[in-house]
Amino acid sequence: MERRKIIHVDMDQFFAAVEQRDNEELRGKPIAVGRDVERGVVSTASYEARRYGVHSAQSIQVAKRLCPQLIIVEPHFQKYKEVSAQLHEIFHDYTDLIEPISLDEAFLDVTENKKGMELGVAIAREIKQRIRETTGLTASAGVSYCKFLAKIASDWRKPDGLTVIHPDRALDFIAHLKVEKIWGVGQKTAEKMHRMGIFTGLDLRNMALERLTHEFGKMGHVFYDFARGIDNRPVVSEWERKSVSCEHTFEADISRNADVTIHLYHTVLELVRRIEKNDFEGRTLTLKVKFLDFQQITRSITADHTLRTKDEILPLAKQLMQGVNFHSHPIRLIGLGVSKPGTPTPQPDKQWTELELDFKPWPETAL
Repeated sequence: MERRKIIHVDMDQFFAAVEQRDNEELRGKPIAVGRDVERGVVSTASYEARRYGVHSAQSIQVAKRLCPQLIIVEPHFQKYKEVSAQLHEIFHDYTDLIEPISLDEAFLDVTENKKGMELGVAIAREIKQRIRETTGLTASAGVSYCKFLAKIASDWRKPDGLTVIHPDRALDFIAHLKVEKIWGVGQKTAEKMHRMGIFTGLDLRNMALERLTHEFGKMGHVFYDFARGIDNRPVVSEWERKSVSCEHTFEADISRNADVTIHLYHTVLELVRRIEKNDFEGRTLTLKVKFLDFQQITRSITADHTLRTKDEILPLAKQLMQGVNFHSHPIRLIGLGVSKPGTPTPQPDKQWTELELDFKPWPETAL
C-alpha cells in the first residue's frame, strides 16, 4: 500500500504579517490585530508582541498591560481573504485534494500530484517559495504520512519552517510528546491522564485499548491510534455537514428531575440556534449523557420529518431521557445532536490548536 504524502501549510502570524507587509511603519514592532475596545480580543499577535506574552484569543486590555508599547491594528478581513485566495491558487497547481482549515492553513494530499514530483518535502519547499514570491509572506509547512503528524510538523520550526516526520521515525517522535500536545487532549483530559500515570506519548502507547475506551469513550480509540502514529482520516476537499450538535458540562453534577429537565431544555434551545445558523436539515436526534464517573451513553430516535424547532425536538429529547438512571448515577454532561439518518453519532466540533513542542526535530528526510 502506497504511503500517503500529506502537507500541512500554515501561514506565520497571518493577519499581523499582512498588516506589517502593507504598512512599513508596523514592521519590526509589537502589534496585535483586533479592536481596541473594552472587551476586544486579540485575533493575531506579531512575533515581536509574542515575546511579551501576547497571544491570540487574549483580551486586548490584558495584552496592553503585558506590552505597553503594543500597537493595536484594526482587522481587514477582505484583504486576508484575498491573500487566502492566492494561497489556494498555488495549492491547486499541485493537487486538488485540499482541505482548508481556516483562511491561513490547509492540508494537501500530494501522494499523486499534478507536477509528478516524487518527494512531498520538495513540493512543500516549492510551495513555501511561491507563497513568499507571490504574497511577500512566509509560511511554515509540515510533511508526513498522516494529518495528525503533518500538523505537528508544521508547528515545529515556526516561523518559516519546514519539518518532515518520516514514517520510520514517527513512533520515536510521538513517544517524547507530552500528552497535552496530542490532538483531542484538553486540560481536563490531560489531568485525568496524569492521574492514570500517562504523561507522554510512550505512556499512552503502553496503556491498553480497553482501559482507554473505558475512561474516554470513543476518544480512547483515537488516543490509542495516535500514540501508534495511526491516523487514517483522508484529506477532504468537499465537505458536507452531516450533523449539528452541542453539549453542556455542569459545574456540579445533577441528579434531580427538575435540574435535568431545565438543563435539557436549555440544551435544546442551543441546538435549535445551531440548526438555524447552519440551515441544517436532519431527522435523527441523539442524546448523549456522561455520568459522574465519566461513563456515557447515547440514545437516538429518527423522526419522519425534519427536526428544526424546539416544539419538535424537546418532546423527543424528553423521551430519550426517560429511563436514564440519574437519581443514583449523577449526570455531569448532557449533549444533543441532530443528524441525517445513517450518520454516526454526532460529536462536538473539534479543531486543531497551535502546539509548542519540546523535542529535537528529525532532519528533512525523503517523504
